[in-house]
Amino acid sequence: MKEVDLLVVGQGLAGTWLSYYLQQAGLTFCVIDSLNPDGASLRAAGLINPVTGRRMVTTWMIDELMPFASMSYRAMEKMLRESFSATTKMFEETQVLKEKRIIEETRIFEETEVIDFFPGVQMLQAFQKRYEEDPAYLEPGKDREKYAEWFRYDFGWGSIRPCYLVAVEKLLSAWRSWLKQKDILIESSFDLNMLDRRAGGIHYAGIDARYIIFCDGKSSAANTYFEKLPFAMNKGEGLLVEIKGLPPNRVFKKGMSLVPYRENIFWLGSSYEWEFKDDLPSNIFRIHAENWLKHNLKLPYRVMEHFAALRPATLERRPFVGIHPLYPQIGILNGLGTKGCSLAPYFANQLVNKIKELGAIDPLADIKRFEKVLGR
Repeated sequence: MKEVDLLVVGQGLAGTWLSYYLQQAGLTFCVIDSLNPDGASLRAAGLINPVTGRRMVTTWMIDELMPFASMSYRAMEKMLRESFSATTKMFEETQVLKEKRIIEETRIFEETEVIDFFPGVQMLQAFQKRYEEDPAYLEPGKDREKYAEWFRYDFGWGSIRPCYLVAVEKLLSAWRSWLKQKDILIESSFDLNMLDRRAGGIHYAGIDARYIIFCDGKSSAANTYFEKLPFAMNKGEGLLVEIKGLPPNRVFKKGMSLVPYRENIFWLGSSYEWEFKDDLPSNIFRIHAENWLKHNLKLPYRVMEHFAALRPATLERRPFVGIHPLYPQIGILNGLGTKGCSLAPYFANQLVNKIKELGAIDPLADIKRFEKVLGR
């Protein structure tokens, strides 16, 4: 029997950040997760871009999210480095040492910029208009031919900055190793039928906890406690492409985005499909993406992998954060959609503060807004 303050279900971006802030708050917890190599978090590009859409508008809450993300990722990176450094003094060549090298050799967070090639006159004019109205995050490209060595483009380019780039795969792997070190990771699939609600908490597989928080992505849409929430699953596809000679410190965009991923490997994507038959990679996307490469990229390339994943998006495009109105021991952090890298730290921190009665959750994200639906 193990007693903890919280049981966290899932170790994607939401579960990772929730458990990080639980640790920072001095609360005890366990994380249960069955590693899914095709999960949406692991396939994320890791880009935090403050500007979006054809009208070049800033994304929801970005002025609050950007500085919080910068502070959070840098703090986690520092904590992981210090933790692995202390541990490896006592051990020989182990997985812990390998994770330490990953953290030291490749940063999990860095500032970048998006070079936005305008696909037509309309987008050029939209960029210029937005820049004149509000120049925050935008800068017109002054040297028209600056990127002509690597790309084909006819209507110039503009820069979006600052943006942030998160090495999501490395972040999740390093945090998973930290959880294992502390013996607080249960590598298993979660079975809702085994969950037992009790006065003042829950019991699950030998664990007693005051709260259980679901951070399990698309699985929450079929969860008895949260299936009434307006989830809107979204399918995304992408390619991992080897491109030698392309600068690894910028993101390049022309409709699709080419994002640094690993050494000489770039993430190309993504699609946003609201109607789909399955969660498998499709020939339609593969053909579209390879045509993009042929028409826009001047350098040789090699497609390494084609992947697809379902994102737990929501109809309102606002996350689901908070405690169930009928079951005060059950909560959720989910529905982050394509903005997981920026939303997860911010709302994980708010949820932990809520649990500790130190603060409130933003009303636009709090599942209180669905109290009537969840209370039926």
